[in-house]
Amino acid sequence: MKTKLLWMFTILLLLTFKLEAKPRFGEAILFNNDWRFILSDVKDGASLDAIDAKWRVLNLPHDWSVEGTYSPDKASCTGYLPGGIGWYRKTFDVSTTQKGKKVYIYFEGVYNKSEVFINGKSVGKRPNGYVSFMYDLTPYIKFGEKNVISVRVNHSEEQDSRWYSGSGIYRDTYLVYASPVHINLWGVYSKTATISDSKANVDVETTIKNTTGTVANIEVTQEIVDPITGKVIAFQKRENKINANANSVLNQTLTLNKPKRWSLETPFLYKLRTIIKNDEQIIDKSEQMIGIRELQFDANKGFAINGKWTKIKGVCIHHDAGTLGSAVPKEVWKRRLETLKSIGCNAIRLSHNPHSSDIYELCDDLGLLVMDEAFDEWEFAKRKWIKGWNVGVPEFQGSSSFFKEWGDQDLETMMLRDRSHPSIFMWSIGNEVDYPNDPYSHPVLNGATLDQPVYGGYLPKSPNAERLGGIAKRFSATVRKFDTSRPVTAALAGVIMSNETAYPFALDVTGYNYTEGSYDIDHKKYPERVIYGSETGHSMDSWKATRDKDYVFGQFLWTGIDYLGEAKAWPSRGFNSGLLDFGGFLKPRGYFRKALWSSEPSVYIGTYPLPAKKDFLSMDAIAIWNYKQDEVIRVVCYSNAPKNKLLLNGKQIGEIKGLDDNTGIIYWDLPFEAGKLEVVGLDNDNKTICTYAIVSSERSNKMNVTVDKKTINSDLGIAHITVQVVDKNGAPVMISDEEITCTVEGNAKLLGLESGNNSDMTSYSDNVHRVYRGKILAYIQSSGEAGDIKIKFSTPWLPDATVTIKSIKN
Repeated sequence: MKTKLLWMFTILLLLTFKLEAKPRFGEAILFNNDWRFILSDVKDGASLDAIDAKWRVLNLPHDWSVEGTYSPDKASCTGYLPGGIGWYRKTFDVSTTQKGKKVYIYFEGVYNKSEVFINGKSVGKRPNGYVSFMYDLTPYIKFGEKNVISVRVNHSEEQDSRWYSGSGIYRDTYLVYASPVHINLWGVYSKTATISDSKANVDVETTIKNTTGTVANIEVTQEIVDPITGKVIAFQKRENKINANANSVLNQTLTLNKPKRWSLETPFLYKLRTIIKNDEQIIDKSEQMIGIRELQFDANKGFAINGKWTKIKGVCIHHDAGTLGSAVPKEVWKRRLETLKSIGCNAIRLSHNPHSSDIYELCDDLGLLVMDEAFDEWEFAKRKWIKGWNVGVPEFQGSSSFFKEWGDQDLETMMLRDRSHPSIFMWSIGNEVDYPNDPYSHPVLNGATLDQPVYGGYLPKSPNAERLGGIAKRFSATVRKFDTSRPVTAALAGVIMSNETAYPFALDVTGYNYTEGSYDIDHKKYPERVIYGSETGHSMDSWKATRDKDYVFGQFLWTGIDYLGEAKAWPSRGFNSGLLDFGGFLKPRGYFRKALWSSEPSVYIGTYPLPAKKDFLSMDAIAIWNYKQDEVIRVVCYSNAPKNKLLLNGKQIGEIKGLDDNTGIIYWDLPFEAGKLEVVGLDNDNKTICTYAIVSSERSNKMNVTVDKKTINSDLGIAHITVQVVDKNGAPVMISDEEITCTVEGNAKLLGLESGNNSDMTSYSDNVHRVYRGKILAYIQSSGEAGDIKIKFSTPWLPDATVTIKSIKN
């Protein structure tokens, strides 16, 4: 598939699907409501006896860890929050009208080591907490009677991750009724053999499952529907016989005239409709959104989409949302991804595991590319820090304990579930599994080809890094078995060591983590290698190493959003290098990145006292203008305007300054004077193209409350409500730390309050919390009924603030 210098994908999967959380066959019913839960490893938890009468009643998705108490005796790697063992149970009816159908239960994600029981019978176990899975309940279902489903979740090894994982059934669950002959789970897959401006030939592969003891004669119809007109614009039918108790794969080709392509700027999606008939009767049906696009990877030119050479301006993200833990509603992710795209981000790396289907759908809709990733460790566990990141003595719990038995199946599951998303443009088989001496080692670490030993030198008793090559070859073959339209990649942490093995040579595209110094060396040494920064820091030098080299096609910053876990020594909830904070608000370094990445005019100013080290320039400068009179303050500016002018109370301060390509930051030092500090971005003709201002604040006077939407869907719709403490003039009081109480009246509930403060280790599961830098976010979720929802915020010494939103039926 590789050529000498060019790795090109001529649209082998350029028509792809938008998969929702549903398994997309049969009648899939959301199965989230009215579960019972207990955080205890109860005896006979799968019993049919009424043992759960006193258990807590809740709706899924649910993460019990984030409801726990932050404690310094817990592990820093997972954010000082608890794990444990929990049981979920749900009693439900299955009508006699469903008799003769197949009954399945589908879980999008359960962390972790789950076992599912129906009416006391175990139907399966799945240790990986990030993969989706389904079980056949049919043999044990009591039609016309009560049925009990029970799920044991074993997260007793609570130090098993380098970041916050959460615990429980933290993604959606579906009950599926299906004809005995039906579309298989994730059974519709599309690829395009040829494409031009005039037409695209679309190959559709449909896997049909026959669970009966006789041959089934079926007709499969595939239709492409224009989403604007609703008209069928391409279709094909095919008849086929499927053997008893077997799966059958049918291939069809549809011709689409004048196709509209999916791109970063215009992520156009068609609808693909799949209809299965038996004796002229429809027995199954699926509708999914599809997108057409062309990917090209070149060892010298980089990356192109639809023929347009493009730099990847990407970020890595984990799956939590601060106070919400890992049970994150889709609308929360939508707000976060929209904010990232607004500052110039065009790609997301899903670190370091398959994520919720919601994120892939949103990236399909918004025009964000996705690097999908399967594993953080393979056959051996990595260090898990307990007392703080890289502090003290680590532990070695982890997913490696079930890798040998489940690794290949977990990778296959990711491929089958996710391969139909147009947003996905690379498959990663691992992150930093080659980290030198954690656990693999190699003699090259003694410095045989280097001036000095690296990573402490070779450890002969550690696993030999040569082992990586065999696994990489096997996994790469698995990826290509299910999808040849995108490259296989991995994020290499120790490329100097890995280059001595077969690992990088098993890949199609090679990711470098924090090793920009190896770009030129390896480009010269391995001229056919396609290179990018799979994980990088935020520095200007790191960006220039990507921006200024055509052959380096992009970078993924660590990270896009602050996340729980991988925390420093207590008190610290998580890792806070994000462009957005835990609440999804843009941080100063987010504005710094916007100035580098966005094509729209952008300017920002932040301040701090004159540093002892005169050349210190921070990308984390807070937009605050409250200091002692005449104290010398450094004002730093992140801008992409050609010229920048600083004004203090309307008077120009210092000279107009252009951009600094060495640091990405310009600055002025001046004595503090209260009032309004403003920067004006000018074009080359001295016309104003952007401005940013900060104002000295007085004492806290009131709370300003803003909401992102005045109406929400009554079916679990989400409103984001921001509370900002301001003075009598409306200026934000950045030093405020008032304790806010939130109360909700109406058919809704408070999901959580998020201040974004990484060192605040108080409870996040109640309705009381302190603001941070004068601000806090409230997540409000409707509970099923239409009507007015009144949200009140109160704090001592300030007037109450209220806002009313409407919950409406859609």
